[in-house]
Amino acid sequence: MKLSFTVAGAALLLATQPAFAQGETDPPKEITVTGSVALVSDYRFRGVSQSDEEIAVQGGLTVTHSSGVYAGTWASNLAGWGTFGGSNTELDLYAGYKVPVGGGAIDVGLTWYMYPGGSDKTDFAEPYVKLSGTIGPVSLLAGVAYAPKQEALGNWSFTGANAQAVLAGGAYDNAGDKEDNLYLWGDANAGMPGTPLTLKAHIGYSDGNPGLGPNGTSVAPTGKYCDWMLGADMAIKGTPLTVGVAYTDTDIGRRESAYLLPNFSSTKDGSTIAGAQVVFSVSAAF
Repeated sequence: MKLSFTVAGAALLLATQPAFAQGETDPPKEITVTGSVALVSDYRFRGVSQSDEEIAVQGGLTVTHSSGVYAGTWASNLAGWGTFGGSNTELDLYAGYKVPVGGGAIDVGLTWYMYPGGSDKTDFAEPYVKLSGTIGPVSLLAGVAYAPKQEALGNWSFTGANAQAVLAGGAYDNAGDKEDNLYLWGDANAGMPGTPLTLKAHIGYSDGNPGLGPNGTSVAPTGKYCDWMLGADMAIKGTPLTVGVAYTDTDIGRRESAYLLPNFSSTKDGSTIAGAQVVFSVSAAF
């Protein structure tokens, strides 16, 4: 469940762009290695907290060939949303092909979401297509991610009560069920002239399993919902650091998600993990 809405993702995307030296231009490298590390106050995936509304440490590494082929990995600690098991760590492996098209670029690839040491039924693959470009000072991106039917996306537990019963040794409502998942999203970023600030925005739409999968998790817990984000990043002059703040929210209401409780709530106070939240972040790209 790769982070999309904090500066960690933004820094990594920026870091993968070709760099050109001032004055004399060096020949492009065949292989480029880039990456980032980040500390975020809450790991939000498509608007839903994956870290129980607590701090997460994240990092990624991408290897890109001059042909446009790339591969990489990204990881974050987890807590609070279902029971991932093992080390409660998410490890994403991804690969794809990005080529220029007109004044923008098209990026086709696949992400494998895995949870080391946990249940292998929670791992799943998600192909994606992204189209990016610019309009004046604004960078735009539109994406489609479609995960075909897999057990990790299935409706194994119809309610949070059943998910809790499974943890106590009970049976799933519908063990082995396979479902698919569709995610549509758009991002916009704009640098503020004469300042180190970049404004950012995101909107997404999920359509998937309206229940709980293996280990009480779900990519689209209520089936269909929207998420959005507004924020800003500030590059710290003379350092590789960027600090960010973002307001993120979903249209998942308390009543709509009631059947998912207690899984779909903070372990601290029972509050919703899909509600409005301000997320702070600091990252370093290399």
